[in-house]
Amino acid sequence: MSESFSPLILLAGPTASGKSSLALALAEALDGTVINADSMQVYRDLRILTARPTPAEEGRAPHRLYGVLDGNDVCSAARWADMAAEAAREAWAAGRLPILVGGTGFYMQALTEGLAAVPDIPPDIRAAARARLDEIGNAAFHDALAARDPEMAARLDPGNSQRLARAWEVLEATGRSLAWWQDQPPAPPPLTARTFSIVLDPDRDALRTAIDARFVAMVEAGARDEVRALLARTLPPDRSVMKAVGVPDLAAHLRGEIDLATAIARAQAASRQYAKRQRTWLRHRMRADLMLPSLQIAQQPERLAAETKTFVRRFLLTG
Repeated sequence: MSESFSPLILLAGPTASGKSSLALALAEALDGTVINADSMQVYRDLRILTARPTPAEEGRAPHRLYGVLDGNDVCSAARWADMAAEAAREAWAAGRLPILVGGTGFYMQALTEGLAAVPDIPPDIRAAARARLDEIGNAAFHDALAARDPEMAARLDPGNSQRLARAWEVLEATGRSLAWWQDQPPAPPPLTARTFSIVLDPDRDALRTAIDARFVAMVEAGARDEVRALLARTLPPDRSVMKAVGVPDLAAHLRGEIDLATAIARAQAASRQYAKRQRTWLRHRMRADLMLPSLQIAQQPERLAAETKTFVRRFLLTG
């Protein structure tokens, strides 16, 4: 079968919406391989804090791209897309259905639609951009970017430090706005599969409750020990894993700067803001073949998988 006719499931949704439970249930029902599309779950340092599947869950169906990179590594969308394309092809070769699951919708877009062909950024320029952001903070950095590149600044959430630094470094290295590069025809995508997109869009209040409860459960499961071990590595502060939701807050607690209750409250608030950004991106940028509003996925994944499976099988039969 030509790759362009090979089926690929995209399962996206905000954090704590039940994506992983549904992906695993679908993989078991449809002989699937679960492929990670979350920008933090690629790192091996934070299994608990990034809600990676447990070893028992990974034993129920093949899982790829979970915990495959060291926390000191840099994983761009382009790098992930290349790894995901290889994982999907391995699944097809094994007669399995690749199921991409995660909350980083931009990664899925990079895989199936391609990325703007931005030139490589010299390491010194990248480091300088991140150092300045760390020095002056997101709000002031966003203001500085707006003074030089108002179009790109208007596109960015001031709370998204990764994208702020990216916009600055591209402007510094190329003399052109990242907005200009993004408006150019993208490079060919690394994969040309036939896709079926499932987007989870649960009730906002229910999601907030789930997010808050999950972070408490993470702390009870040992998230503080994970962060303690991560801090002991003394990684550069600009590494993505050092900015994962919950890491700065638990790190502040471990340094004695705030109590545990404050750390939990701050991390819960950061998680809710992250979920809001994810929902906004998915609603405006990702086409959904199937929208699932229910938050009962984590409690009843098999039932919802059975319902979802009907739509997926219909999609598979049309190829």
